[in-house]
Formats: sequence, C-alpha cells, structure tokens
Amino acid sequence: MKFFIDTANLDQIREANDLGILDGVTTNPSLMAKEGVKGEKEIFQRYADICDIVKGGSVSAEVFATDYEGMLREGEVLAAINPQITVKLPCTKDGIKAVKYFSSKGVATNCTLVFSVGQALLAAKAGATYVSPFVGRLDDICSDGVGLVADIVSVFRTYGYKTQVLAASIRHTQHIIECLHAGADVATCPLSAILGLLNHPLTDKGLATFVKDAEKMK
Repeated sequence: MKFFIDTANLDQIREANDLGILDGVTTNPSLMAKEGVKGEKEIFQRYADICDIVKGGSVSAEVFATDYEGMLREGEVLAAINPQITVKLPCTKDGIKAVKYFSSKGVATNCTLVFSVGQALLAAKAGATYVSPFVGRLDDICSDGVGLVADIVSVFRTYGYKTQVLAASIRHTQHIIECLHAGADVATCPLSAILGLLNHPLTDKGLATFVKDAEKMK
C-alpha cells in the first residue's frame, strides 16, 4: 500500500518524506486555508514547493470550481505546474465529465468525495487514476467507511478496473491498518497517523532494556 500525506504543511511533508516511505501528497481547499495560503500565486507556488519535496510522487491538487468548464480551466492550469500533479475533481456529474476529459488527455486524476460504490464505479469508468472514499466522514455518521473501501476494491478487482482505491479522511492509525486489510492501494493520512504506526510499548520497553544493558558494557 502506498502512503500519501494529507496536508499542505511543508514541514510535515518534509518530515514524512525524510522517513523514506512517502509516495505522494493530497491537498484540498480546507488544508490550504489552514496553512494561510491565499490567492492563485500562493496556491500555485505551494504546489510547486510540494512537488520539489516529494520528487516523483503524486501530488493531488484540487480544483475550486464546481462547474464543468471551470474545472477544465483550473485543472489545465494545475496540471501545467508540474508533471507530478494529479488533478483532483469532485464526484459530481460535472466532475465525472472532467475526469473523462483529463484522462483522455493523459492527465492523472483523483475523484474525491466518494461515499458509495456507485460513485466509485462511475469514476473508474471515466478513467480516474484514483478514487477517494472518505473513511472518517462515513464513520462520523455511523456508516462503515472501511467497509466501503473493501467493497470498492472488490468491485474493481472483479471487473478489472485499473483505478486505484485511495482511502481518504483517515483519522487515526487503526484506520490505516484496517484499510490495509481492506486492500486499499493508497492511504492518505495525517502525519500523526503515519507516525503512530511506530508506536508499541514492547518496542519502547525493549529499547530501554538494550540501552540500560549497553551502559553496563562501557
């Protein structure tokens, strides 16, 4: 499973990249706003900076437009920033049409805000590179987010769709493990969830013992 980090914070992206396990980055307007990024110039520069950090990795850049023509205009500008850019489009009628347009042009796409197998199916048929089912937001309304990931994976494998299932809205480390078992191709996570995979009390206890015993040999 690939690891993407879900943030627009450059320091967190660098920290994840320095671990040597980062495959890409996802962003959205909310994450950009959280970092105080404003205006086209700053937004485009932030994407360029992210691409420079995660060389060769996929960087999902989301359009702000909600209409078809607007999505095309914005998507073409975003795709021109760097070949690493994956144009991120909402799973709406116009969004699916835009996925088809960009996929026909050889531009990578990420169809986001996916909450059902049917939505994922349409995105895959339109040629999306990734579909992003939102695990945490489904859990918030007492639905099974990880179960949706598993269902989409099953459908795609049954019918041979090459679209990758990108588990999004990951809230914690256990979500990562559950999506791994569900067969997700990618998980996009906050840095805290990724670092949480390192935590185990027996590792801490064992290391403390080794350090203590090493001191005795000096």
